Amino acid sequence: MELTPARRRSCMVVPASSSRKLEKAAQLTVDEVVIDLEDAVAPAAKADARGAVGELLDGHRSPFDAVAVRINARATPWFEDDVALLASIPLRPLSVVLPKVEGPRDVEVLAEQLDAAEAESGEPIRIQALIETAAGVAQAGDVAAAGGRLESLILGYADLAASLGRSPAIAREPRSWLAIQDAVLIAARSHGLQAIDGPWLGTAVDAPFRAAAEHARDLGFDGKWAIHPAQVETLDRLFTPAPAEVERARLVLATLAQAEREGEGAVALDGEMLDEAIAVAARRLLARAGQAG
Repeated sequence: MELTPARRRSCMVVPASSSRKLEKAAQLTVDEVVIDLEDAVAPAAKADARGAVGELLDGHRSPFDAVAVRINARATPWFEDDVALLASIPLRPLSVVLPKVEGPRDVEVLAEQLDAAEAESGEPIRIQALIETAAGVAQAGDVAAAGGRLESLILGYADLAASLGRSPAIAREPRSWLAIQDAVLIAARSHGLQAIDGPWLGTAVDAPFRAAAEHARDLGFDGKWAIHPAQVETLDRLFTPAPAEVERARLVLATLAQAEREGEGAVALDGEMLDEAIAVAARRLLARAGQAG
């Protein structure tokens, strides 16, 4: 099945157990709201939080422009109930964030359960795989190849730092994650997936937050998670291409299309040779700008 990825410059994570924060998130202009049934919900409150999500997303209308639900990991006792809830929701578009993904089988099991149970809607529930353990990073390439429902890999820093034994001081330095960020990016791009950077582990919109977001953008990530509403506007601005970049991308695609119509095997634009790799980059930039390629 072929899916058109959603725009994810900013993804606001909101606890499923907080009606106040969910109501506030509904007032935001944000590309995606991620309702969290996992880390933000205590074990004793899981069932109530699941019920609240079901009520919130009941029917075909949502208070959010785009919504994802982070369920509990496959190895937990809440996984199957979380999947059953999502499968019963007719609302689309809808995606599920699967945490603690450590191999392709985690994604495959989720896809199999959705195949068997999801509500008839004409559009499948999409899957986003959260890479946040050493094993997950090691298997990122195989995870990215795990199936047609999968549309993005997300890099999660808090659990990954714990998995690696990385000190808090080092974990707050964006460039200390470069090798892992590249591994996730390569895995995602090799299979045509989005690559989403995880949240900065602080709520302020300060210089370190902006530096981490700019670093992720410059590496090639499509967007970043936010954990405070104040971060959303900055992320949208940073991950939105400038008008000149959009104009250049459109010119690249138009030049390549004209060359194809004229049967030309090679074409240059302002001294730069254009090929399919340049076209892929142009289409991705336009997608971040919210425009069709």
